[in-house]
Amino acid sequence: MSKAFLLSGCLFFAAIGVKAQDVTPLKKDSTAAVAAPVKSKTDTLKPKYINPGKIAGRQAMLRSAMLPGLGQIRSGFNLYRGLKVAGIYTGATLLTLSYIDNNNSYHIFLTELQTRAKITAYNQAVAANGGTPPPGLVEPLEKPDQNYAAVSDANLVTAKDTYRRNKDVILFSFVGLYLLNIVDAYVDARLKYFDVGDVSVKLAPTMMNNSTMYGSNSINGLNLPVPGIKLAVRF
Repeated sequence: MSKAFLLSGCLFFAAIGVKAQDVTPLKKDSTAAVAAPVKSKTDTLKPKYINPGKIAGRQAMLRSAMLPGLGQIRSGFNLYRGLKVAGIYTGATLLTLSYIDNNNSYHIFLTELQTRAKITAYNQAVAANGGTPPPGLVEPLEKPDQNYAAVSDANLVTAKDTYRRNKDVILFSFVGLYLLNIVDAYVDARLKYFDVGDVSVKLAPTMMNNSTMYGSNSINGLNLPVPGIKLAVRF
């Protein structure tokens, strides 16, 4: 009985101790939870390199394509560029005059051959009809050029073909001159931005191995080195 009473007393005082505890919830320290610093993202991309020489070259190409010589002039007029533009138009003028001359000569020989062909066909038709013109056949009004009376038909054909080929060559020359003008404008604009300070040229004496293909500079069959000059260009 006493043991039961003692056990009940222990439980009673234990319950009182539990109730006496502070059950107030702990407040979280707002300063403890500090937001993690946000790392700033730095742009690691390097700025895109713009080559001014390439841009200027393309612009010069377009200008010279629209008007030959314009790309050279817009790159900065000087005596050298002025002479190049003058050369372009001088070449174009000479090609034009040559084309006109060859075209006129071509048509002269072509007309002479056509006139001879008409007269020959008319004479053959008259001879086949017993010496009288067939009904409806009209005698050609064209007369052969007396300046070429002694020239055979074969020689006339050769001359005609020669002038025709000359015309074709001149047309290709026109195209070549036009393309050369565009290429020159591009190269000239690129060289304007080329830093010649990065170019170094070095000349130095050296000894070169002499092979048998260069001569007989040998003693007892042994090829001896020969003096020379070494050229080194660095960009």
